[in-house]
Amino acid sequence: MVDGNRQVLAFSGRPASLVPAAGRLAAPVVVHPGRDQHDRVDDPVVLADLHLHIVMLQSCFVKTLPSVLTPFVRSDAVGAVLAEVFLHSDEFTLAELARRTGVLPAVVHKEVSRLVDAAVLTDRREGNNRLVRANESHPLFAPMSEIIAASYGPVPVLRDLLSRVPRVREAFIYGSWAARRSGQPGRFPRDVDVMVIGDLSVDDLVAIQAEARDLLGMEVNIHRTTWSDWQNRAGNPFLAEVASRPTVGLLRKEDADGGQ
Repeated sequence: MVDGNRQVLAFSGRPASLVPAAGRLAAPVVVHPGRDQHDRVDDPVVLADLHLHIVMLQSCFVKTLPSVLTPFVRSDAVGAVLAEVFLHSDEFTLAELARRTGVLPAVVHKEVSRLVDAAVLTDRREGNNRLVRANESHPLFAPMSEIIAASYGPVPVLRDLLSRVPRVREAFIYGSWAARRSGQPGRFPRDVDVMVIGDLSVDDLVAIQAEARDLLGMEVNIHRTTWSDWQNRAGNPFLAEVASRPTVGLLRKEDADGGQ
C-alpha cells in the first residue's frame, strides 16, 4: 500500500510503518492502528530491520524474464549471473555481478543466495563484501559449464575478447541468439552473429572468431562496419535490417581512438 511518496509496510509483531519509497532510513514514521498518533523511529536496530524488509519487498516485485535460451535455467537473470561466474575463475562481489550483467542488485542478491544454498556457487565474506564463485567441486559442474557457455556464454566471452582489441567503438550481438535472449521464442541458435563498429583488422576478426568458437562450442560470425556507415545505415539495407531487430550489447567505447 502506498501513501503519497511513502510505502506502508507491515511487520510481524510491530505496527505498520511508513518509510520513504526509495528506502532511505532517516527517521521513518510509525502509525499506531486505530489511534491518531505518529512516532518517529530512531532505534538503529529497528532501522536496519526496516531496511532489510524494504529490500526484500522490492525484490518480490521485480519481474525477471523467463529463459528462452535454455529450459534448464529459471530466468535470464540467473543465466547471466551463471555465465559470469562459470566462465571466469575470479571471485565477484554482488555489486560487480550486477554491473556486469545489468541485473538489479536485489535480484542478484536473491538468485546468488539460491545458488549458494544449492551448492552451485560458493561464497565468503571479506569485510563488507560478499564474494562468490562457481563451485568447481559440484558433481554437475562440467555439464553445467557446457550448457551455460552455449546458452549465456556469448556475452561475457565476446565482451572480454573484444575489449582487448583497440579501435573498436561498439559491438553487439544480433540475429537468432539476440532474439532468443530478448525473449522471442524459436529454435535454439546454432551460431552467434556479432556486429563490430570501428576499425577492426581482418587478422583480429579471424583470431577472435576462432577463440570464441573454441570457448563457446558454436560458430561465431563477426561482421564489421565503420562508425560512419553505421551512422548512415538508412542507405544500407543490411545494416538497417540489423538495427531493426533485437540486439544485445557487448561493449561501447564513446571515446574510442580511430572509431571513425
